[in-house]
Amino acid sequence: MSNFATRSPRLVAVRARVVELSRFLAVGGVSFVVDLGLFNLLRFGPGELLLHKPLTAKVLSVAAATLVSWVGNRHWTFAEHRTAQRGRELLLYAVINVLGVFIGIAALAFSHYTLGLHTPLADNISTVLGIALGTIVRYVGYKRYVFITPSAQPVLADDERRDADAEVVAEVDALA
Repeated sequence: MSNFATRSPRLVAVRARVVELSRFLAVGGVSFVVDLGLFNLLRFGPGELLLHKPLTAKVLSVAAATLVSWVGNRHWTFAEHRTAQRGRELLLYAVINVLGVFIGIAALAFSHYTLGLHTPLADNISTVLGIALGTIVRYVGYKRYVFITPSAQPVLADDERRDADAEVVAEVDALA
């Protein structure tokens, strides 16, 4: 199998994308736990510090989760695509993250204030939906605008893509 993978540039590219997405989701999973855990701790934990301030609790939990995701994405997920311009990279990361945060806060605000759903379950469902939508926006934004240094893998031209596809088909036929 490793021989097959090394001979097919398209398969190598797909594998690299799967690894990148897996890392992004792992970092996001850790950030999700930080976000949801801190949100619930602030709202419903000992002392119920922010019981009647769900948006304040959300902003604080997202800020902590953002720090976690920045470290993970910069040094693990997109390590090969970091730019030399850290200031520019950090600014764009923050802008895209704020957009993702806004999506999460908007989902909670809509549920809590527009729909009048005030239970912990309703707040958590809207938070999870907001996080999912924000995650999609973040991945696309980080990939397109923040971590943009070219990868070590060359982009395949149309002819090379066809040749790679034909090689994949031939290898699969040989295995069958």
